[in-house]
Amino acid sequence: MLPALRRIPQVRDLIEQQAYFVVHAPRQVGKTTSLTSLATELTREGRHAALLVSMEVGAAFRSDPGAAELAVLGSWRGDAEHWLPPGLRPPPWPDAPPGQRIQAALQAWTLASPRPLVLFLDEIDALQDEVLISVLRQIRSGYPRHPGDFPWSAARPWPARPAAASP
Repeated sequence: MLPALRRIPQVRDLIEQQAYFVVHAPRQVGKTTSLTSLATELTREGRHAALLVSMEVGAAFRSDPGAAELAVLGSWRGDAEHWLPPGLRPPPWPDAPPGQRIQAALQAWTLASPRPLVLFLDEIDALQDEVLISVLRQIRSGYPRHPGDFPWSAARPWPARPAAASP
């Protein structure tokens, strides 16, 4: 497999620019694998705390943003414990009302991290309805406070939809 930076060469520049962006490509071409590898590289280099986290567990709670947030944050905690050294893992998630937990968690993690936080939000396309709207609004609401009080950079892999068949 090609190194992550050869597969997605523009991503490092976007991260250095503190961008929030989408990695758009067809399904099953290696977006998750490449971003996981890149997150590992970025963390190993010592300038960032970078992690690919999954949003998919929230999909089971289609009309309950609060329950979806708790599931997602639990998944993120497990991802951080697996991939990040102890000093870069998030602090205990703060108490926040439903619909504000993701934003509060990202702010708390950013403030506690000794390095700029870079997150790749995988499988966000699995979320639907109220849950998707809630998560996207929380990220948009926190964005103006980055990079000081919100992640330095964030991206979401987004699958390209197959082209419609011609008649």
